Amino acid sequence: MDNPEKRLNNPENRKEDSLGNSLRPKLLDEVIGQNQLRENLSILIEAANQRSEALDHVLFYGPPGLGKTTLAHVLANEMHVNIKVTSGPAIERPGDLAAILTNLQGGDVLFIDEIHRLGKAVEEVLYPAMEDFALDIIIGKGPSARSIRLKLPRFTVIGATTRLALISAPLRARFGAVYRVDYYDEQSLAQIIERASVLMELEYENPGVVEIAKRSRGTPRIALRLLRRVRDFAEVRGNGRITCDTSKEALGMLSIDQLGLDEIDRMVLLTIIKKFAGGPVGLSTIAASISEEADTIMDVVEPYLLQLGFLSRTAQGRIATEKAYQHLNLPYKIGNNAQPSLLK
Repeated sequence: MDNPEKRLNNPENRKEDSLGNSLRPKLLDEVIGQNQLRENLSILIEAANQRSEALDHVLFYGPPGLGKTTLAHVLANEMHVNIKVTSGPAIERPGDLAAILTNLQGGDVLFIDEIHRLGKAVEEVLYPAMEDFALDIIIGKGPSARSIRLKLPRFTVIGATTRLALISAPLRARFGAVYRVDYYDEQSLAQIIERASVLMELEYENPGVVEIAKRSRGTPRIALRLLRRVRDFAEVRGNGRITCDTSKEALGMLSIDQLGLDEIDRMVLLTIIKKFAGGPVGLSTIAASISEEADTIMDVVEPYLLQLGFLSRTAQGRIATEKAYQHLNLPYKIGNNAQPSLLK
């Protein structure tokens, strides 16, 4: 099986996506979509500015590729403060976090990506820093050890996670604002692609942009990645202009269908339908049948199939719905899913 990280519609961040940093919006007015979230953030920013205070701690959660990191930078830009970027796995020891915190200035933003992967010892240092803006340091060892509390300037922690349930309750409680970042609709994705095309100085037609948006799985990161691949195809096989036909042909060669499903997505559905009569079937059984990691299926493949209504999770296992049969042009019969459940 191909490496899942090479999938074009894998929403996880990749090295090549850093090339699109210049395409990210800098201010809240430039952000497209997420209307309710933008309204809430504008109130948060305006209230903090009126009081001349630092922003309250903010936690963004939701699937990967939807702009949580971008929103953190937007908040820092709107508040006219510096932002320090790190991630949960990068902060291995409490001393690492202490070094970062002592270098922050008043009002600065500390953005922690994958905050659910912070170690317990690191979290213990972060609690008083977020709540009391203080850092407790132990000097010495044994009976002579003593604790010193260092005052920190008021700063803002912005956390981002794809697994809200994995964040401990004490840490989650210290965030004053918790927002879900949801999938984008087709119209918003088309606007994002148009904006990126202008910044990349590409020639495009609206139907070509819409075709890319349809196959982007509601995720801006995937939309921009597909735009780069269609651009390459248009430059090599076309006249450099992104049209509807160019987009269809380019994405067809990449095995990405009208709804954004690729070979692995279809393989999962076909395995459930053809090998296990539509389910229910356990996740580990599906993974073994297609020689793929169970975590990859659960984290990358399933969320979008569930969103489309192609897959159903039950206590007995995964079931392919009637919509999945229709999309794959397979006959659906009542009772297809009546087989005994398999181990999860």
